[in-house]
Parts: sequence; structure tokens; C-alpha cells
Amino acid sequence: MEKIKQQAIDLLNKCEVLTLASIDERGCPRPVVLSKIKTEGIDTIWFSTGTSSEKTKDFIKNPKAGVAFYEGHDSVTLTGTIEVVSDVEEKKALWVDWFYEHFPKGVDDPEYCILKFTAEQATYWIGNQFIKGKV
Repeated sequence: MEKIKQQAIDLLNKCEVLTLASIDERGCPRPVVLSKIKTEGIDTIWFSTGTSSEKTKDFIKNPKAGVAFYEGHDSVTLTGTIEVVSDVEEKKALWVDWFYEHFPKGVDDPEYCILKFTAEQATYWIGNQFIKGKV
């Protein structure tokens, strides 16, 4: 299991764009494509988005989330929870200059927020191997 988990971490590090799914007000999954901004292993992934976005509103109501990423024939699907981060220091630490395109007031833009995904379950399809379990 450790070998495939390391391969999944390597795959995640190669993938800039991931799919993040929330649960909408009707109880349906709502996948969106986002750039990741930071990772810790396979367990924790940070994203940036707007405070008024549909996904942020979804996660405030229901923190359950899914993340998927792939390259070539390998893929990983994670399920877990999202925390909407409002801590100013953490937001500053995760700021990237290309965010100005979306948040022109910078780190203090009231629209700027961070989503912190914490994985609980994983489905790995790597090297023609299928493994499912806890992260």
C-alpha cells in the first residue's frame, strides 16, 4: 500500500489542475476544475476560490468533498472534507501573485478564500493496479 500511495503523491505533484466536487443544495455532486496551490502528501490539498462562489457556499452547508486527478492511464479519486479557511496568516502564506487576476485587492480582497481539503478515503488506479481504502 505504501508504494502505491507514494506513486499517488508523485502523480498529484505532477498535476496542476484537479477536479473538486461539492454537494449542492439538491444533494447532487457538483464537480469543478481548479488549480491546486499546495499539497501535503496525498492527505491535504489547498485551493483558492471566491467567498461568494457556489462551491464555497456548498462547502459551508456541507463539508463533504471529492477530489480527482489523473495523468496518462493513472488516476486517483479522494473523498473527505473541506474547511473554508479564513485565517489571515494562512491566506497570506498561500497567496500566489497570479491570484491578482481573480482577487485584484490582493490578500485582503474580501472575495479571496482558501479551501483546505482533507482526504479520508482513496481509490487508486495506478500502473494497472486498483486499490481502495483509507488514506
